[in-house]
Amino acid sequence: MLPINDLHRHFGPLTQDLASAFDRVLKRGWYILGPEVQAFEAEFASCAGTNHIVAVANGTDALEIGLRALGIKAGHHVATVANAGAYSTVAIRSIGAVPVYVEIDPVTLTMDPTALARVLVTTPVQVIVATHLYGRMADMPAIVEIAKEFNVPILEDCAQSHGATLNKKPAGSWGDAAAFSFYPTKNLGALGDGGAISTNRGSIAQAARELRQYGWSTKYNTTRPGGRNSRLDELQAAALRTMLPLLKGWNDRRKQIAAIYEQHLSGLDLLIPRYKGSNDVVHLYVIRSHKRDALKEKLAAAGIGADIHYPIPDYLQEGFEVTPKPSLPATESWCRETLTLPCFPELTDTEVIQIATAVRTAVESN
Repeated sequence: MLPINDLHRHFGPLTQDLASAFDRVLKRGWYILGPEVQAFEAEFASCAGTNHIVAVANGTDALEIGLRALGIKAGHHVATVANAGAYSTVAIRSIGAVPVYVEIDPVTLTMDPTALARVLVTTPVQVIVATHLYGRMADMPAIVEIAKEFNVPILEDCAQSHGATLNKKPAGSWGDAAAFSFYPTKNLGALGDGGAISTNRGSIAQAARELRQYGWSTKYNTTRPGGRNSRLDELQAAALRTMLPLLKGWNDRRKQIAAIYEQHLSGLDLLIPRYKGSNDVVHLYVIRSHKRDALKEKLAAAGIGADIHYPIPDYLQEGFEVTPKPSLPATESWCRETLTLPCFPELTDTEVIQIATAVRTAVESN
C-alpha cells in the first residue's frame, strides 16, 4: 500500500542529525524554555517574516493563545471558515467565544473576501481567523483591506503553509498575529506536537509569552487571565532547528509532485487544483470528485492510500451546537467531494505516476 504519508521515509534519513541535536540537549540538561527554544524562535522568525515567535505546545494552543493575546474573551465573535478541520472552532469555543462562519471561495477553498465583508456588515466580529488551507494562502490583500475598513484584527492560521508566500510576503506576516502547527505531518513537522505564535507587535508577543506559562508576568506571579501550561520543549525545538534548513527543498519537491499530478490527471472528470508560481507549498494535494467515496474505495483496492480533508463542515458536526446553522453551499459541496492524494517529499516520480494512473483508471471506469 502506498500510504497517504510516510514519516519513516521522511525522518529516517535525519536519524544521525537528530541524534546529535538530542545529545546536545541531554548534555546541557535544560529541557523547558531554554536555549534551543530561544534559538528556534529566532530562526523561525525569518521564515514567518516577523519580529517575534513564541513557541508553544501545539497548533491548537497557538490559535487559542493567539486569540487571547488579541483580546478575545467569552461572548466575542470570531470570523472563520468551516472547511478546515474544526481547529479554529475548537480554539474559539475553548475561550467561550462564538465562531461566525464565512463562505469559502470555490476555487481557492479559502475565505471568500466578499462573503467576509457581508458578514462584517451584519455581525459585530472582534477577530478574523484567515486560514491558509492545503498550502495555499488566503487572499490576504483583500482580507487585510476589509479588516482595516471594519477595524478588525486578523489572526492567520498557518498550520498548513510553512514557507508559503503571497506577493513576496510570507505566511504569518500579513495579520496582527499568526498561529503555526508543527504536527509531524506538516511541511515543517516536529517528532511530536508543537506550535508557535508569530507577530510583529511586541505587546502581542509579550501577552503570548505570559499566556503560554500560566499567565505569569514574573515567576509564580499570575497577572494575565487565561494562561495555561503550553511550552515547546527543548528536544522538539532542537529537532525543528535541524529540519528548518530543509523546508525549502521539501516544499520545492511538493510542488514538483503537484506538477506531475496536474499533468497526468488532466482531462478527467475531476476538479484539479492549479499550483502556480512559488506561492503554494502543497501541504496536501486535494482533488474534487462527484463520486469521491467510490474513487477512494477503488484507490484502496489498487493499493493507494487516500484520505478526506475534511468531510464535515464544523457547524454540522455533532459536537458543535450551532443555531441557526448557516447556509454555505460552497463549503458543504467541497466537504462532500474532496479527496486527498499522497503528497510527501519522499514520493518518487514513479510512485506519483502510479497514483495518477490508478486515479485515471478508477475515474474512467465509472
